[in-house]
Amino acid sequence: MSEPPRSRGRRTRAQLLEQAVALFAERDSGSVSVAEIAAAAGAHPNQVTYYFGSKDALFVHAAFLMLLRDAERLEPIGRRQRTPKAFREAMARTALALPAVPIAVQAMSITRHRPELRPVAQHDLALLFRQAQRYLTAVLERHDWVIDRPAETEARTFWSAVLGARLISESGFGGRSSDVDLAGVLTVRARSAHERATRSTRSPADAAPP
Repeated sequence: MSEPPRSRGRRTRAQLLEQAVALFAERDSGSVSVAEIAAAAGAHPNQVTYYFGSKDALFVHAAFLMLLRDAERLEPIGRRQRTPKAFREAMARTALALPAVPIAVQAMSITRHRPELRPVAQHDLALLFRQAQRYLTAVLERHDWVIDRPAETEARTFWSAVLGARLISESGFGGRSSDVDLAGVLTVRARSAHERATRSTRSPADAAPP
């Protein structure tokens, strides 16, 4: 029985995206051709246009997929830390070194001049922020740590600082992205004695959600 056209189309699109991720991870996007991506995916060059619209669009999709995957690989490193300070420093140090960060910055620069691609960046950044928020919430609950602002704001601020630090570095400014105090952007800390006492004296009715 032959594969239904819709399933075959989804598979071809996924293969094009995966091969683009692999090639863009190895080389600058300018040195990767549409024909090369298509050949690696067992597809035709015109299928890149059919499924993504252009090479730039495929690059933007691939760049953010790489960033989301790299962000997931970052999570176990944070979970291994035993103090808030170690957590903040490990997250900052590792995030700045993620291979996908400069590629995502390049993708965002493309969307500045290609308005039709902005929804892709907006959608994938929203996914990144939600993924980071879920992860941060789980870490806080696991260690009984706290933050000084909503988890959504903490996650968005952290990743905005990561991408911004890399953008400054890529712009040619005299310095490195590691010069930014990214660890200081995070407010993760242990509960104070007062917060622990207040928490322990709350009644069940106070602790229940409204």
